Amino acid sequence: LVFSIYMLSGAPRLTAQCRRLVRAYLPERTADTVLRVTRLTADTFTKYISGQMVEACILGGLCFIGMCVFRFDYAPLISVAVGVFALIPIAGAYLGAVLAVLLLVMIDPWEAVWFLVFLVALQQLEGNLIYPRVVGTSMGLPGIWVLAAVTVGGSLLQLVGMVVSVPLAAVAYTLLKQDLRERTAALEARRPNPSGPENPPQA
Repeated sequence: LVFSIYMLSGAPRLTAQCRRLVRAYLPERTADTVLRVTRLTADTFTKYISGQMVEACILGGLCFIGMCVFRFDYAPLISVAVGVFALIPIAGAYLGAVLAVLLLVMIDPWEAVWFLVFLVALQQLEGNLIYPRVVGTSMGLPGIWVLAAVTVGGSLLQLVGMVVSVPLAAVAYTLLKQDLRERTAALEARRPNPSGPENPPQA
């Protein structure tokens, strides 16, 4: 935590120093590529955090409304916990459910069971419809690739994979799209012009 505080407080100076090191020790073309990818990665992770916070607020709000409708106890506390844990993609709400079950089971075990049913239904709605659209839109990544990234990342690296897979997929998607655009433009430039000297336009 202290190390992170120091890094954030000196971020502009640290960034400038790293940029000078890259420019000094790498070829110009390689340095431009490294700086471009680094800038893209930083922007993508910033947008990812913003999208995650918006999605967590949406899930917490939906949870609170549903708990009020079904008259569950501790609605504000449990909704806040579910929203905070929702910062972890897909599986975060289930981690928040542990606290909810511990609170509700002391009042009525059946209420805890019905809350789990409600939360599973809400999480399916949020994970398959809301999350890909909110987070994917914030980073310019199609929803299908958000789901694919979370699935593959979770399978390979479990919780850590779920957290970092979406922004990394967004970076790879953007780089691939830029490279494809450049290659397509180069191919179009090399393609002979049908109205050139060899094929003059008809009178």
